[in-house]
Amino acid sequence: MAGDAKKLQPIIIKKVKKGGHAAHGGAWKIAYADFVTAMMAFFLLMWLLGSTTEGDKKGLADYFGSPLKIAMAGGSGAGDASHVIKGGGEDLTRSGGQVKRGDVEAPKRTINLAALKAEQTRAEAAKLEELKSTIEDKLGATEKLKALSSQIRLDMTRDGLRIQIVDDQSRPMFDSGSAVVKPYMRELLQSIGEVLADVPFLLTLEGHTDATPFPGGGRGYSNWELSADRANASRRELMNGGLAENRVLRVQGLAFSQPFDREDPTHPSNRRISIIVMNRDAEDRVFKTTPEVVPETISEPGPEKASTQAAH
Repeated sequence: MAGDAKKLQPIIIKKVKKGGHAAHGGAWKIAYADFVTAMMAFFLLMWLLGSTTEGDKKGLADYFGSPLKIAMAGGSGAGDASHVIKGGGEDLTRSGGQVKRGDVEAPKRTINLAALKAEQTRAEAAKLEELKSTIEDKLGATEKLKALSSQIRLDMTRDGLRIQIVDDQSRPMFDSGSAVVKPYMRELLQSIGEVLADVPFLLTLEGHTDATPFPGGGRGYSNWELSADRANASRRELMNGGLAENRVLRVQGLAFSQPFDREDPTHPSNRRISIIVMNRDAEDRVFKTTPEVVPETISEPGPEKASTQAAH
């Protein structure tokens, strides 16, 4: 029996549970993250110190040295905290922002519109003068055109360069009452169109007649229609010389309303074609949609005169 009790005695096995190896833990990651954060903060601090001016550093040092004193005093002298906040930079007496030493301030660009307009006007005038010389050279290039040069009038006007082709008693541009250009004048107009083709200006064409009434005019076909037809006939010859159609801004007939020879309205020179190479001001006046307001002359009339004017 004693042997049987010894056999039934339980066997107890003790197992020692060992902890995990230190290399497989996660504590080192937290330490490394703290280290990286500290290094980032350090480099950020170094960058801020490097980009801060000496004036800002001094102002910050004075503020943290005695913040209550500066706050109560409202800032004064080199330790003026209000100036540091407003302006920054090296000069603490300035309330506006400052550029760091070594940086280049962008120059202030101011546009003088009046000077720019005057410069454009001078450039246009120079181009028109050059065009005038070119036309004069073209007229002297051949004997045919040189023979007609006495009928050409070139002058500068408020609207630009004016080229006038006037009638001569022996060499008229058109037959009496006709809008068909004479053959010798076609060559002249086409030569002018060839020169104007390369000039970046718009044109106005005007037809003029003398004051002699158109036969059987009355309320029908008159000098007004005749002058407009002659201006259009001249436009076609200019285009045959190479002028683009979109370069012509206006074609108008003025009849005898603007005589060339005011002393003798029936003189042949009043029968003419005017080609105006327009400057920018003339173009603006044409395209302007609102009429100019002309200020009236203000006078101080008496009571009776004032009431009469008001009635009109």
